[in-house]
Amino acid sequence: MKAENFNKIVEEQVEHIKQVLIKKADEYNLEADRLGFFKRAATFAQTTPEKALYGFLLKHLVSLNDMIISEEEYSKELWLEKITDIENYLILLLGLLEDTGKAVEKKPAKRIRLVEEKK
Repeated sequence: MKAENFNKIVEEQVEHIKQVLIKKADEYNLEADRLGFFKRAATFAQTTPEKALYGFLLKHLVSLNDMIISEEEYSKELWLEKITDIENYLILLLGLLEDTGKAVEKKPAKRIRLVEEKK
């Protein structure tokens, strides 16, 4: 894919993300707090807002995974919906981390190892 084609996808997707977040704000903003939905979900589940959001995100990741491993063909619109939902949850997570003070300016932490090193 040529860079200009990819850049067009990026620009269109960033605009789409903004539009969906604005539209969904009315649907999920049951109180003055833009992140109140996840705080309320956390109260119900007796967990943190970040973990509550992560549970919602996992639902979308599982759905995307099912589409990827399936042999079926899906519309571009459906792919866009799933991908945008995931991107939006990650943006909302940034907001929660900032709001709860968990995103603080510190020295970079050590990298987290995803796989244990063999000895």
